[in-house]
Amino acid sequence: MPYFSLEDINNLQHLYKINLINSCSGFKSANLIGTKSKEGIENVAVFSSVTHVGSNPPILSFFCRPTTVTRDTYKNIKETGIYTINHIHESNFKEAHHTSAKYYSDISEFDKTNLISEYKENCFAPFVKHSPIQMEMKFVGEYNIKENGTILVLGEIQGLYINEDIVTDDGFVNLSEANVAAINGLDGYTFPKLKERLEYQRPK
Repeated sequence: MPYFSLEDINNLQHLYKINLINSCSGFKSANLIGTKSKEGIENVAVFSSVTHVGSNPPILSFFCRPTTVTRDTYKNIKETGIYTINHIHESNFKEAHHTSAKYYSDISEFDKTNLISEYKENCFAPFVKHSPIQMEMKFVGEYNIKENGTILVLGEIQGLYINEDIVTDDGFVNLSEANVAAINGLDGYTFPKLKERLEYQRPK
């Protein structure tokens, strides 16, 4: 089994190192975060860092890269306080991945892809149409990670839309039935299938 010391990792070719470190942690969530600027320009971007923080209150987090350059998703969230999280479906993962391209702030990724924005109730930010799981989020806090300049953004679920055929009687959301993506590294998309749900474990 090959071994990489920290010194080895630091001396790796840049792209090789990025791919290695981004993929060694395991499969990650694949989501589109939808926002809208105060000027009314829609933005949608792919993120692979959405994580459950707690259920009461229902809080999810995601990481934003350092704001040494303009980050439209972060900027819009800080200015409006509202965003959406949408799972990436198998039918549009290539279009979703294209939202990682760097467009100017006055250009909407919805206009550069086949992704379609839609609005529900009184939510200011756009959802991604045809996403089987859509969440309206409210910004509630952030933490600066001093070690690398990233920002951990926390949001509370304000509304949750889920295709009814993927929710079981006990509230479990079967992502396999929804055909939603997971991401391996930065650009590897996979569509996992549920093998088995195991019972709550107690000491033997």
